[in-house]
Amino acid sequence: MRGALLVAGTTSDAGKSVLVAGLCRRMAREGVKVAPFKAQNMSLNSMVTADGAEIGRAQAMQAAAAGIVPEAAMNPVLLKPGGAMSSQVVLLGRPVAEVSALDYRDLKPRLFSAVLESLADLRARYDVVVCEGAGSPTEINLRDRDITNMGLARAANLPVLVVGDIDRGGVFAHLFGTVALLSPEDQALVCGFVVNKFRGDATLLAPGLERIHALTGRPVLGVLPYLHGLWLDVEDSLALDADRGAPVPPLGEDVLRVAVVRLPRVSNFTDIDALAVEPGVVVRFVASPAEIADADLVVVPGTRATVEDLAWLRAAGLDTALARRAVEGRPILGICGGYQMLGREIDDAVESRRGTVAGLGLLPVRVRFDADKTLARPSGFADGEPVTAYEIHHGVVTVEGGEPLFRGVDGVPLDGCRQGATWGTLWHGALENDGFRRAFLTHVARSSGRRFTVSPDTSFEGARQARLDALGDLVADHLDNAAVDRLIAEGAPAGLPFVAPGP
Repeated sequence: MRGALLVAGTTSDAGKSVLVAGLCRRMAREGVKVAPFKAQNMSLNSMVTADGAEIGRAQAMQAAAAGIVPEAAMNPVLLKPGGAMSSQVVLLGRPVAEVSALDYRDLKPRLFSAVLESLADLRARYDVVVCEGAGSPTEINLRDRDITNMGLARAANLPVLVVGDIDRGGVFAHLFGTVALLSPEDQALVCGFVVNKFRGDATLLAPGLERIHALTGRPVLGVLPYLHGLWLDVEDSLALDADRGAPVPPLGEDVLRVAVVRLPRVSNFTDIDALAVEPGVVVRFVASPAEIADADLVVVPGTRATVEDLAWLRAAGLDTALARRAVEGRPILGICGGYQMLGREIDDAVESRRGTVAGLGLLPVRVRFDADKTLARPSGFADGEPVTAYEIHHGVVTVEGGEPLFRGVDGVPLDGCRQGATWGTLWHGALENDGFRRAFLTHVARSSGRRFTVSPDTSFEGARQARLDALGDLVADHLDNAAVDRLIAEGAPAGLPFVAPGP
């Protein structure tokens, strides 16, 4: 089997990423050489590939599902929204511009050329490429500049599956309306539907599936049941409150409560995923001082707009609450932008262009924003444990005291700062290292006075692989995979009916 397929969605967070990952896992287990692809991704949740390219975190997860190494070609265009109604444009893993929505259209020819070249490159090296759309294909106000949904499907002649989330309601209207708002040329590539997150008796759903087939001439090729806990490596901040499943009971007498500050422009919030897999660790996102009062650990995560989010944090009164925690010796962890906020001052002539602003003063560091973006895959040691991570930032940190968090094999300081029970680091993904995470949680429990026992054998990578296997099983068991494989190999069938009214 050789070919490609586009998975589009009726809405954001409809299940596109999940379906693509599940398809990749299912095919990889069958011996198919498969790769994921997302032409354009608007996300603040990214990672750095082995060769130093920045791509969406979801595409890295999908590559893991396919059993391959992630690369820039899998997500050639990444948009990272920031302040002032602008986004940073990352092309083939490197930032190239900061543009508004209106300015972005001028970049389209350059970006679309890179998109088509990347897709052609992957198709030449892999048997199957499973493409993921973005948002909805029926954003009719943006159709003329679309390079990731029907614009891509038309340019590359891709058959399209549309997935809808039944859990949020109105799925039949969403599916029908998605087709009916497309032009005849776009409709000719939409081949079928997938219903996601179904709960209940399937016999009650059957009449609706038959009716949507009759109305559109396109079958529902699968109904995926709602599964708890499939939250790993999400790309959309809409999923901050995703169902993470029931917390695993603690091994000791106490639980550890982790409060993650819900910054307005939070980025790389998946840094805390590794904490949530630990037995007895309860993670929640918060936005007020009252919500962090009983937390054993407060995490200030990364952000795409450090200075603006620092102002929001102060307006919310969280600055006072964090300062009180630091004085009391209660644990705080700042990651990337959150680390920079904990410092003494931030000199920003790049991101917010507000010059020098005072930080929270909880760590003895100063930050200067550099025009060049740091993209790196560092490694080192902490508490005698090996740590691998990745860096994505403009801020350059100068440490003026405290203790380094990570050191090299020769003991030379590499990154981070610790003062009392306040930690900060620029390294994303450090908590995914099992040994370091256990050592860190031991420090947190000791500082919090909790009788918490760290699990000796929890594996974050094991948890990730188990979830990817669950996605593969979901697709294998509940999708008409023979029909999907025919679409991949043969393309959209001729004669699919037009659904009025069209554009």
